Amino acid sequence: MTEELRIDKWLWAARFYKTRTLAQAAVEAGQVKVGGERVKPSRSVRPGDILQIRAGEQDWEVLVRALSAQRGPAVFARTLYDETQQGLKRRLEALELRKQNLDPSAHIKGRPTKHDRRQLERFKTPPTR
Repeated sequence: MTEELRIDKWLWAARFYKTRTLAQAAVEAGQVKVGGERVKPSRSVRPGDILQIRAGEQDWEVLVRALSAQRGPAVFARTLYDETQQGLKRRLEALELRKQNLDPSAHIKGRPTKHDRRQLERFKTPPTR
């Protein structure tokens, strides 16, 4: 019998997602593909499989090297897979592009504070003479 593990469990152990539930939801949403095809969370993953993973804003293309049903430290999780050369190149290019096209309002969260609102009002209203 070959070594197999559920894909959602492996994604969680390899630290692509914080929880197994998030990994399961990502697989169901089609953000994880095995050999270019959508799969179900119960799909078994084996060493040698190539996965395309969309985690956050990053696209990964990895080759499964080992299996683990337990989530360990990040150093151990990194030994479970190897990133393909073309996948690494695409991911670094996308990262560089995101750095160049940074959204100026990306750091703003929620409603403006009182101070922010007053600055906006000063900016909007023309100066009185």
